[in-house]
Amino acid sequence: MTAIDGTLKLDPEEARRVRQERFERIGRWVLPLAIMILAIWLWDRICVWNEIPQYILPRPGVVLTTLYNDAGLLFSALLVTLRITFLSLLLAVVGGVGLAVLFAQSKWVEMSFFPFAIVLQVTPIVAIFPLINIYVDNQTTKLLLCAWIVAFFPILSNTTLGLNSVDRNLRDLFKLNGATRWQQLRYLRLPAAMPYFLGGLKIAGGLSLIGAVVAEFVAGATGQSSGLASRIIEAGYRLNAPRLFAALFLISLTGILIFLVLSLISHLILRRWHESALKQER
Repeated sequence: MTAIDGTLKLDPEEARRVRQERFERIGRWVLPLAIMILAIWLWDRICVWNEIPQYILPRPGVVLTTLYNDAGLLFSALLVTLRITFLSLLLAVVGGVGLAVLFAQSKWVEMSFFPFAIVLQVTPIVAIFPLINIYVDNQTTKLLLCAWIVAFFPILSNTTLGLNSVDRNLRDLFKLNGATRWQQLRYLRLPAAMPYFLGGLKIAGGLSLIGAVVAEFVAGATGQSSGLASRIIEAGYRLNAPRLFAALFLISLTGILIFLVLSLISHLILRRWHESALKQER
């Protein structure tokens, strides 16, 4: 900066950087919004230009009207899906973090049990569900177990990676000062693993919703106490495309909100101390 006539003026390079940051802040919201509006407008125009009937491809306005008219049915189904989603995510966090801590304390335990976690991850849930259907009677438990299997592995793998990625010099320093395993875990390993855990949590949040919806599909859950996947199946059988699109819209919106909330939580936790959340200087 330079001072002229008692006022501060930015030099050209600093002014360019400030303008670029301002454009990026605006563009981060304006560009996606503009593209989304354009895509919706094209969707509507394609339906009009080609005279597509609404049971094949409804116009956006028809979808919004259906969402409003069927709000009671769709939002009650959404609550069922959200219950399965958040319960499975909670169980994935508890089980994944607990098992990751156990792995970090013993390499033998990690080598013995980590392959089983990989098997659960790589096996499609639609292939596992017939076994779950045989051994589990309660419908809610079936859905919860399927969603948990999908969401569990990202928490476990990321947290395990974080616990094992502690700086070796810091670990040796703790040992030289006589720190116990519990003290190393509490004051060194867990804080170091926090960014990895939060990254896995953001992935698992979306996967738990996907797992809940897929579980309802493969379970063929029906009735008043069923979730959004059942409403999609029902709408497909009845050729009620507007309701089908409205249910899909709710699922997508829910997934976006879950990701944004978890991203905000991650930012609030890491913003004061971790490089990934600190404002970078150009």
